[in-house]
Amino acid sequence: MFYLPAILIGRVTRALIRKVRPGGGSALPGLVLSKVAPGLLAKTLNSFPDGLIVVTGSAGKSTTTKMLVAIARAHGKTVFTNPSTANIEQGFFSSILETSDAFGRIPGDVAILEMDEGHAAEITKRVAPRQSTILNVLEDQLDRFVDPALVRGKLLEVAERTVKDVLLNADDPNTILIGGELGATARTHWFGIQANILSESKHGLGSAPTYLPNQPRPTVSAEIVGVDGVNASAIVDSESVDFTLPNRGLHYALDSIAALQSAMTYLGKGFDLKLAARVLDELPPVFARGEIAMVNGEEVEFILVQNPMSFQLNLDNLTTRPEQIMVAIGRDVHDPSWLWTVDLSNLSHADVVSGYNYAEIALRMAYADIPVAMVEPDLETALEAFFGLPKPNVGMKTVIFSADAMRRTRRILGFTDPEAVER
Repeated sequence: MFYLPAILIGRVTRALIRKVRPGGGSALPGLVLSKVAPGLLAKTLNSFPDGLIVVTGSAGKSTTTKMLVAIARAHGKTVFTNPSTANIEQGFFSSILETSDAFGRIPGDVAILEMDEGHAAEITKRVAPRQSTILNVLEDQLDRFVDPALVRGKLLEVAERTVKDVLLNADDPNTILIGGELGATARTHWFGIQANILSESKHGLGSAPTYLPNQPRPTVSAEIVGVDGVNASAIVDSESVDFTLPNRGLHYALDSIAALQSAMTYLGKGFDLKLAARVLDELPPVFARGEIAMVNGEEVEFILVQNPMSFQLNLDNLTTRPEQIMVAIGRDVHDPSWLWTVDLSNLSHADVVSGYNYAEIALRMAYADIPVAMVEPDLETALEAFFGLPKPNVGMKTVIFSADAMRRTRRILGFTDPEAVER
């Protein structure tokens, strides 16, 4: 009964926002609820019989979490998660509003949540995870995190508070250091990508440098052993399996092996690798992570870039050489100087450039001698111009955008359901 008024206030707030802005209302209601009933989050996350599983790191959280949740559900587990990818504290309160009854109760076996690195360090002070999967440390949001070593420290806090199993990337020097700090008594498990595959990639996985001597690669229990476009092969606990990735790129291969290792660790003897592979074969991408959607009767690929290495790896895998490209960099890029660290040579041109930081990305592309047909500050006008172009002769229209521009684009185009994504 204690949380009933708070839940009602949050839901009224959400309803009012969605009347004004369809598809919105995922952040503010959660913020309101967090102020009115700050203890609700810990109470909810501590209520699941199988506890809390955290997926965190600089990149790949959304895709890994979606894969892990889908595999767990296919094995009969009832899962509470955050499908809108709202991975900060107020986002979790919003997910509770979406899922709980009027008293804040959510039926289910387990909570599987992707968590922002900084927020994970704070939330795990109140709720100890049963299991944590730590994906990587990249150069990311330097205005917020200052130095990758600070991120590594926050992820170490999460690992140290984990009650049972900690899963770590064997091919990131930062996560290897985290594993070393945990000591011999910790239940650590390692996943990764075979060395010869990484060596053939121009930028590998893009891990942030540690400026420390390299440590030996730990022994893995799950490893990607083959990647050909979107087709991947892996060995998980000595068993071989083939499956399809949601999109091309080694970063998606890393997400998949992390999800398989996480599912195997959580489900134990009940884990069926062949079933998990079938789930991955059929699973669509998280929205904007290589998502292909229909706009005005034609297919469009949406590619989200969130930091220098995310931008780089997605450009490296732009193998289709799109005939029509739009680039939109929004206000989430607080320090646009990082745009100058990205090698844009795989970007042939842009038909339209827009977003809050339109001038910064347009200047960067001009410096790289990349032709830009149209620079339009207003995103809605830019989208209208881009989607007004004739259908390309080859391939599909491609939109590359940062998170803020992505959210605004989806709202303008009427994509209001984060789960309405197809492979």
